[in-house]
Amino acid sequence: MIEGMVHSFCKQTGNLIIKSCASTGRIVNLLRSTLRMLPMASSKEVIRQMSKLGADSLPIVTMTIMCTGMVFSVQTAKEFVRFGAAASVGGIVAIAMGRELAPILTGVVVAGRIGAAIAAEIGTMKVTEQIDALKVMATSPVSYLVVPRFIAICLMLPVLILYANIVGNLGGWVVATNYADISSYTYIDSIKQFAELWDMTAGMIKGIFFGGIIAIVGCHKGLLAKQGAEGVGLATTASVVLSIILIFVSNYFLSVILFVQGG
Repeated sequence: MIEGMVHSFCKQTGNLIIKSCASTGRIVNLLRSTLRMLPMASSKEVIRQMSKLGADSLPIVTMTIMCTGMVFSVQTAKEFVRFGAAASVGGIVAIAMGRELAPILTGVVVAGRIGAAIAAEIGTMKVTEQIDALKVMATSPVSYLVVPRFIAICLMLPVLILYANIVGNLGGWVVATNYADISSYTYIDSIKQFAELWDMTAGMIKGIFFGGIIAIVGCHKGLLAKQGAEGVGLATTASVVLSIILIFVSNYFLSVILFVQGG
């Protein structure tokens, strides 16, 4: 009995490893094909996707990041005022926003909204055989579908992160000046003293990689969607989950490269 359980465990583990390696290989191949076809992208389609995937995400990014900045400012101001370090609140909020909170939260929000939309849209095209029709017309699905979305998200996510930094710091300022009675001058001067331009720039660099992850994973899952509404739903869910996991994993390595080694 024990031997059977061990055999079953090893078999399942082996199958999981093989499937993971195969999926990784397909994603890498899709990324390579996308990068090779970047010069073939339609500028009109890229602009349309930038509007659809970027500008339409502003409301949810605004709500998410502003509330985060306000909550972070409340917690920071509460403790710093207690220890007589209220003059550091603005700088701490700005550094946290620029380096981690704005890139990560914006990436997760966009992965949930845009990554799911991409997987659902392309998955629906796959199950309704529209992608097969593109191939019949000698049109590459990667060039027509993946490349414009890849470029659009990679361009728009850093812009959204820059916007998120502004909104987050604004929310922190509102709370700090009204909740902790920190003057506007003290809050802004703290940002000038402690925060650097690189904190925000590095966060925007992260956004380029996060955007690439969201686009490639969403397109990959959509292109492999199985037949039926259930298949599209599973592809959409898998896209969001995998994108968020890869965003958090890549964030660690990017933070080490940009702030530890680079700093």
